[in-house]
Amino acid sequence: MGSVLVALSVSVDGFITGRDPRAGHGLGDGGRLFDWYFDGDTPSAVFDGFSLSEPSRRVFDAAAARVGATLVGRHTYDDSGWGTGGTPHPTAPMVVVSHRPLPADHDRQTLVTTGIEDAVAEARAQAGDKDVALMGGGVATAALAAGLVDEVVLHQVPVLLGAGRRFFQELPEHVDLRLLEAVAAPGVTHLHYAVVR
Repeated sequence: MGSVLVALSVSVDGFITGRDPRAGHGLGDGGRLFDWYFDGDTPSAVFDGFSLSEPSRRVFDAAAARVGATLVGRHTYDDSGWGTGGTPHPTAPMVVVSHRPLPADHDRQTLVTTGIEDAVAEARAQAGDKDVALMGGGVATAALAAGLVDEVVLHQVPVLLGAGRRFFQELPEHVDLRLLEAVAAPGVTHLHYAVVR
């Protein structure tokens, strides 16, 4: 069985979107958190169209190749426009945790309405021996609070956005992390942590 991990781009002040994230404009206004996907000259071996710096490509492709399923919350799902059947990963299916039905049935999307524990279990079943990647601050926080996250990867971009959607919401208690790797790259620092249990 693989790990459950959170891996998102984040500003230094803790935001994962720019101001006013909304349906069809999920990254908000003025966000620069994903420029590092396209600022380099080394193509990703996993995601078509991504051209990263060599250090970022090594980190990104190693993590992306491990993903067997993604798990997203409803805000991330709606804001990112996946209602047409897409998923955030080119090969991995997506599990959506929400109390509301999805706009349509798609063969690579599964809805779970019974909470984060059941959603993680479904994503693990779909991932097989690969990892489950969590996307969105609400899902990440709920899974951390439930003790279901093994790794946290912060792709920290050197910007203070001042507003947007925060990465982590309030947790019931602190969560200790152990740094596994720090990789400095143009426009981003990749910080890989293990959750200490």
